[in-house]
Amino acid sequence: MTPLVVGQLLSPEYSLGLVALSFLISFAGSLVALICAGRMVGADGKPNLAVVACAAVALGGIGIWSMHFIGMLAYRLPVAISYNMPLTVVSLVAAILISGIALYLAGGRRKFSKAGWLAGSLLAGIGVCVMHYMGMFAMNMRASMEFDMGTVALSVVIAITAAAAALWLAFNLRKLSHQIAAAAVMGVAVCTMHYVGMSAASMICTAAAPADALAIGGSYMGLSVFGTAGAVLIFIFWVVTGSSLDAPTAPRRARTS
Repeated sequence: MTPLVVGQLLSPEYSLGLVALSFLISFAGSLVALICAGRMVGADGKPNLAVVACAAVALGGIGIWSMHFIGMLAYRLPVAISYNMPLTVVSLVAAILISGIALYLAGGRRKFSKAGWLAGSLLAGIGVCVMHYMGMFAMNMRASMEFDMGTVALSVVIAITAAAAALWLAFNLRKLSHQIAAAAVMGVAVCTMHYVGMSAASMICTAAAPADALAIGGSYMGLSVFGTAGAVLIFIFWVVTGSSLDAPTAPRRARTS
């Protein structure tokens, strides 16, 4: 292998297998979030906060954050990459909280709110960008980053547009076939924002990676994140579609049947 030189522009490559997994987990998280969104408001018109939390974890924690993290792991450079654990955890929590607030603003009351949808779209879009670039700055490696601000701005526009589409679809589609199609669109949108955002950065080789005692990494981390996220989604789907969290909506279905 050709020795690296300080100041050299590093050429990235992607693991296509992990890229495919990043889309699959985004699709699955989006689908479960859509299913949860249809059950967020009970028969009394009040939001079921447990279902809102499940939707936030499915959309923010799985559909967005897990997709981004697996996408980051798919990114390969000719230098070793690890990730600062505190920043990584903060980005996960931020994605869940922002998604929960956006979902509540858009449809956490008796009906879909256009004003809440617009506010939630802006909040979620900017929040996703903050989470994404926070994740990039969590990278610990023998390289520094330089950003093309035009591409960064494009990623922000994509994020806000994707958030608006996701929130609208979440509260305006009820048929499972429509939700599956919508989840695929949402998965493509989230992945597009991520990979456009990654392309905004140029990696410049440095003398050495900064010391970081709290860095995490490993060859199988992508599969581990995918497996853990999948298990969480299965649990959320089982709980939300079961009797415990769905009970408040039962009278409404009885009246409409």
